[in-house]
Amino acid sequence: MWPGLIDKAKEGGLDCIQTYVFWNMHEPKQGQYNFEGRFDLVKFVKIVQSKGLYVNLRIGPYINAEWNYGGIPYWVHDIPGITFRTDNEPFKKEMQRFTEKIVSMMKGENMYASQGGPIILQQIENEYQNVEAHFGESGHSYVEWAASMVVALQTGVPWTMCKQDDAPDNVIDTCNGMYCGDRETFTSNSTKEPKIWTENWTGWFQVFGGRRPQRPVEDIAYAVARFVAKKGTFVNYYMYHGGTNLGRSGGPFVTPSYDYDAPIDEYGIIRQPKWGHLRDLHKAVKLCSIAILFWKSHDKITLGPSQEAHVFRSRGGECAAFLSNMDPKSDVTISFFNLRYYLPAWSVSILPDCRTVIFNTAMVNSQTNLMKSITPYKKMSPSKILQNENVDGFEKWQIFEEHIGVLQENSFKASGLLEHISTTKDMTDYLWYTISINVDKDEPFLKSDKLPILGIVSQGYCVLVFINNILAGRAHGNVTTPRFKLEQPVYLHPGKNDIALLSMTVGLPNSGPLYERKVAGITEVTIQGFRDGARDLSKELWTYQVGLGGEKLELYTESGSKNVNWSFTSQPPSNQPMTWYKTRIHGPRGNEPVALDLSSMGKGQAWVNGEHIGRYWISYHSLRGNCSRKCDYRGRYNRHKCESNCGQPSQRLYHIPRSLLHPMGNVLVLFEETGGNPSKVALSRWSLRRICAHISERHHSSVNLSQKMETDLKILHTHTIPTLRLECPVGKMISFIMFVSFGNPQGECGHFIEGTCHSIESRVIAEKACLGQRECFLEVSSEAFGADPCVGTMKSLAIEAICS
Repeated sequence: MWPGLIDKAKEGGLDCIQTYVFWNMHEPKQGQYNFEGRFDLVKFVKIVQSKGLYVNLRIGPYINAEWNYGGIPYWVHDIPGITFRTDNEPFKKEMQRFTEKIVSMMKGENMYASQGGPIILQQIENEYQNVEAHFGESGHSYVEWAASMVVALQTGVPWTMCKQDDAPDNVIDTCNGMYCGDRETFTSNSTKEPKIWTENWTGWFQVFGGRRPQRPVEDIAYAVARFVAKKGTFVNYYMYHGGTNLGRSGGPFVTPSYDYDAPIDEYGIIRQPKWGHLRDLHKAVKLCSIAILFWKSHDKITLGPSQEAHVFRSRGGECAAFLSNMDPKSDVTISFFNLRYYLPAWSVSILPDCRTVIFNTAMVNSQTNLMKSITPYKKMSPSKILQNENVDGFEKWQIFEEHIGVLQENSFKASGLLEHISTTKDMTDYLWYTISINVDKDEPFLKSDKLPILGIVSQGYCVLVFINNILAGRAHGNVTTPRFKLEQPVYLHPGKNDIALLSMTVGLPNSGPLYERKVAGITEVTIQGFRDGARDLSKELWTYQVGLGGEKLELYTESGSKNVNWSFTSQPPSNQPMTWYKTRIHGPRGNEPVALDLSSMGKGQAWVNGEHIGRYWISYHSLRGNCSRKCDYRGRYNRHKCESNCGQPSQRLYHIPRSLLHPMGNVLVLFEETGGNPSKVALSRWSLRRICAHISERHHSSVNLSQKMETDLKILHTHTIPTLRLECPVGKMISFIMFVSFGNPQGECGHFIEGTCHSIESRVIAEKACLGQRECFLEVSSEAFGADPCVGTMKSLAIEAICS
């Protein structure tokens, strides 16, 4: 996917691609490196270079990124005397060794700009100031050491530290956040250094049990324009493409989908209008580049109580201005250089000649894409599938029941309750705690309706309770409070009773001071209701097993699945816990992105052709209520401001990259922990459903541009008269106009209706310009539509079309 994603980023106006370096992926065992396949860092940098773009390499090695252990391999945790991210010699030794490894690789391939390569920036550490105070003087000395260590590597390219006010002068302090342009206190730690924004958050990550955060593009564009207006020189979007976290990666409760409401979505599809509006912003800023880059003067002019202008003038006489309205509620009309300008609330207008508004952050002149999930196949016999290779389908399911509790060859005993993470060492999510107890036949609860109560205290994250091989209870924490308690009535019979507790992690800690010392797993087990009082099993002798039997046998692989006898069934059992399901799936037609719809399942993990595509947790729904259909972009954004998907599973569709699929016979394996219905699992293709746009003539400016700038605008498809642009994906054309109205149409994409003012020529003109075209332009003016349908009324053009 890399080349196509980078092409879309470049088309969107980006000049530089930023990436983390994932230490735990590249060195899963000490001294054993992996730079193959999707871990081929050099290849990634070379592809970026081949597209004519630059690279910002954020080595870290600590990266956070909502990633297991913040990218630091678990084996580092077990080094004697280790403390992460402080003036600790064992940690610094490993950190320096890995950093030198990456720098040496880049130098060896001539990847640094000083060697003619694409890498223009690199980062050491990540948001360390968030934890520095905890370590006191050792924290500050660690910052000084890290800076001197990397500068000594002599790459010829600047190093940065994000969110690090006390960064030494030989590295650049950079900003992370949503409004680095409005952080008046943010300046680089030296006046000789550029003002850099490492992370402009386009949304937020998603967690199991959480809603879907979304950040309006008008707000993102506003923040970028404000930063540039204040002499900001580099803005990176985090994320521009969020993608999919394959495998067991991800911090606590973080979903495999790392979409981040990014301009390019998880599946690699351009998200409109976000991508298009930012593309137009980038074009507008670049039209100001001479004045911005070669400024002789930069003036801030007050235009009102919440309004101001930032004006750049170059030595050659070029002038560019940014007019800001910081009021989150009120639109205003202001006077600037003896001309009147309309400024919507919470917006910035860009004037590349200090006269003409060519872009306003609140006026979206980009189409909206409506995507849909096409599920053409639910269930079909293998014979019919083989008769028609164009049909997407599943073969019969096979099942294998996971053993409840420990297997003798994999078990060990220990007194008391072991800590989960240090026992499993991030090799698996699962740890079995098992014990047997005897119940006297005279116990009172055996002769009454009052059941004994099993009590469990866990530091996180989930637990399943099995009594005599029957699922008897379950409980879990959440992203803010992993710790939880369970009080569960249980059936016990006279004699021996087997208690098996399956403790589960959902990602590992990834942030905060001493996060490597955070714990998980069961800390207390009691049973209330016995004649002689509660039984505390916490310090008894327990039998343990790391991982599942099916994991050890690698049942999720083609070869490993042959290690057991699967049961064939045309109707797999539903609501059956601790079950492995296997089938073969046939790749959907076409080249659209593919997703696995697991909405009928409970909680578990999924593999395709041996590749782990992530954990699923369909049974964990987000809270209901307070989800708004339309988000007001005005005012400061926070991740709870614009949420969707209320009362729904946090993630039900799981991206399967096309490169993992064969045309036929792909092996799909699910491990279901709590019970689901695999017969309703389906493959979906993500396809563009409809394209829409709704543009107001409010964009119009009567001021004339210089001839050269008018030419530049035409080349960039930017117009002083507002122009509606529709564009289908490559290979598709506009085949039908669902709705079009020039006047005062109402509603939103997918729900447009005509207003009280409507030009009867709307459809004829739109069809003439757009049908049969991949891309078309329609001027939003009465002249373009033959006449003014309602004189004196502000008009707009709304259109909805189908691409096929």
